[in-house]
Amino acid sequence: MSGNRYHIIRRTPLLFLAIIITWLFSGCGVYSFTGASIPPEAKTISVQYFPNKAQLVDPILSAIFTDALRDQFTRQTNLEMVERNGDLAIEGEIIDYRTTPVAIQGDQTSALNRLTITVNVRFVNVYEPNKDFEQKFTHYMDYQSDANYNAVKEELILGITEMLTTDIFNKAVINW
Repeated sequence: MSGNRYHIIRRTPLLFLAIIITWLFSGCGVYSFTGASIPPEAKTISVQYFPNKAQLVDPILSAIFTDALRDQFTRQTNLEMVERNGDLAIEGEIIDYRTTPVAIQGDQTSALNRLTITVNVRFVNVYEPNKDFEQKFTHYMDYQSDANYNAVKEELILGITEMLTTDIFNKAVINW
């Protein structure tokens, strides 16, 4: 009997620890395993279409960027995507889309070109207005100057878009 009692006493702290850990991570929906910190009252998000207001306009960029940003939030949170006036709301515009030569060589030619995309984002959190922001986000990718731009353009846009949407997500709900 005394051996059985010893096992019960020994397991009690482990059981208590497991209950505490479970309780901490369940926390009323405020925490997610992506690290998102979303008010428990927030149930919806709206992401408006990002028009391309850059001097150089690529016809596919606005749709790709907007869809990727919407996907980022629906994949990483339990928020329902609504057309307008979400508890969390994101809007903005693409303000820069350009290619520039980089890595200039001795013969004045470029070994690489750089595609840069900048978006201006306005974020509103109805339940935590102190987390509202307006900010520009910029990313770029380099590509070989002898590459056919039209052949690599979509891959570059997708790569830059992924970096931009991750930064916007982190700023909006992870508070980085």
